[in-house]
Amino acid sequence: MPEQEATASTGSIMASIVLAADDPAALARFYGALLDMEPQPGLSSTHWRLRWPADGWLEVYAPSKSRPQQRQQGRLALCLQRQAYGTGALPMLQAWISKALDLGASVQDPPRQEPFGAEAWLLDPEDNRLLLLVLP
Repeated sequence: MPEQEATASTGSIMASIVLAADDPAALARFYGALLDMEPQPGLSSTHWRLRWPADGWLEVYAPSKSRPQQRQQGRLALCLQRQAYGTGALPMLQAWISKALDLGASVQDPPRQEPFGAEAWLLDPEDNRLLLLVLP
């Protein structure tokens, strides 16, 4: 089957990251500020969207009361990356961390310089793990 026919019959595929939130609007504003963009209304009044830099969406929503999602620490985490230009990776990371802290995040592991760049593990305002990474 030619590729055009497969796309027409199956539709296009897009990827999203889905993040449950107690306060979807506030958490969407947090990530919007870190990504330097405005969150967009989603499919309902308790759903917000942000264009994910890797082409896709970060979907922030309030779970159904009939199917609650408990807060949990797991192995999955969001990672936001920036490229350092001129100032160095660690100073840029420290400025980004300060912005995140002002927006309600907390530091899980302090910033450190690694061979691949500077990184810090944070918790967003709803305690989801977030890795900020600045590449040299």
